Amino acid sequence: MKNRINSLFETKKKNILSVFYTAGFPTLHSTVLIAEALSNAGADIIEIGIPYSDPVADGPTIQESNKIALENGINLALIIDQVKVIRQRVSIPIILMGYVNPVMQYGIEEFARDVSTAGVDGVILPDLPMDAYLEEYKEIFAAVNLHNAFLISPTTSAARISKIDAVTDGFIYAVAASSITGAKGSFANEQLEYFKRLQSMKLKNPYLIGFGISNHDTFTTACKYGAGAIVGSAFINMLRNSSDVVNDVSDFVIGIRKGEGV
Repeated sequence: MKNRINSLFETKKKNILSVFYTAGFPTLHSTVLIAEALSNAGADIIEIGIPYSDPVADGPTIQESNKIALENGINLALIIDQVKVIRQRVSIPIILMGYVNPVMQYGIEEFARDVSTAGVDGVILPDLPMDAYLEEYKEIFAAVNLHNAFLISPTTSAARISKIDAVTDGFIYAVAASSITGAKGSFANEQLEYFKRLQSMKLKNPYLIGFGISNHDTFTTACKYGAGAIVGSAFINMLRNSSDVVNDVSDFVIGIRKGEGV
């Protein structure tokens, strides 16, 4: 069976919307409800965060959501169980994103097998070194049709970007800024130059732009240069204040895509 990530990028070349949220936030069992609402609202990819006690690369919004989710009692085994339920209800790609430590504690082979069986299509493990992945884990992931997305940033050299492009199957996560995550209102000129540089490299894989995508304008700008964008902190901020998750998720996705309600 073809990986859902590949199928998506083959059929849709632009304006792809991937939405990130933390599993177990705002409540322990919110994970399934939010995923189903995102799919129904028209998101293209669901990106579920694995909470970690020391999320050093994340800004205060995602850090707080990690803390609350862990206090709620979320863990990787429960997340996998929640994904099984999600997969029964949605057909779009599901990606798990998190730090490598919880995955190693679970067991890398067991993790790959269990998340793939549950219906996960790909993972993003930003602190897993590429060389270690290629030497030790690539074959394990490939055996269960699980993709691994690598991150690049404005400080990533052209040589490394080319190497990442060569070993990627799926998409590349283009971080818009060399800083922690967080919602921003617009892109700086140096970020736009970075996007133009990526565009000029004619990479074989599509890339999604993340970090700082918070509204229709930033989403539209990102889509001008890449295949789409990843929204995280702005969505989690919305969830924190939501009293009607299903309707608020729908309004949020419409707002990102069309500029309404945001």
